[in-house]
Amino acid sequence: MTRTITACATAAAAAVLLLGIGAASAQTPATAKAAMKDAQGKALGTVTLQQHPHGVVIRGELDNVAPGWHAVHIHAVGKCEPDFAAAGGHFNPTNAKHGMGATEMHAGDLPNFFVDERGHARFEMMTHRVSLTDGPSNVFDADGASLIVHAGVDDYATDPAGNSGNRIACGVIAK
Repeated sequence: MTRTITACATAAAAAVLLLGIGAASAQTPATAKAAMKDAQGKALGTVTLQQHPHGVVIRGELDNVAPGWHAVHIHAVGKCEPDFAAAGGHFNPTNAKHGMGATEMHAGDLPNFFVDERGHARFEMMTHRVSLTDGPSNVFDADGASLIVHAGVDDYATDPAGNSGNRIACGVIAK
């Protein structure tokens, strides 16, 4: 009886060890962050990006942003100098048109998000048009990429930026 219990305990311990090794060797998803700041350099919050097999999940939490709906886009250059023009246009490695109604849209096009009356926003969205790993849609190309929040909403139609207004916040996407 003691041998049976010892053998079962040894087998169970080996199974736990093997499962632990398997879990430890599983690949961790690629992640990135963008520390969002306004044009005066004031910190507004953080946006995180996490690669999954079917796309990138983007989660953000921002404060001190004007209440209402705002556009957010991934821009082609990882630079956030005042007025944020240095961030370039939308991330668009396929030279597609802007907008949700386009046959193929910019890789940097994302849904609008809402800021409450206290200036706080929490959002989550997913895109399959960018990647945090190798490939043509990788945001970590030679000049990087950034996230830009605009003063207004994206109309999801007007090329090149959805008539979304001034750039009011920027964060360089970093590993």
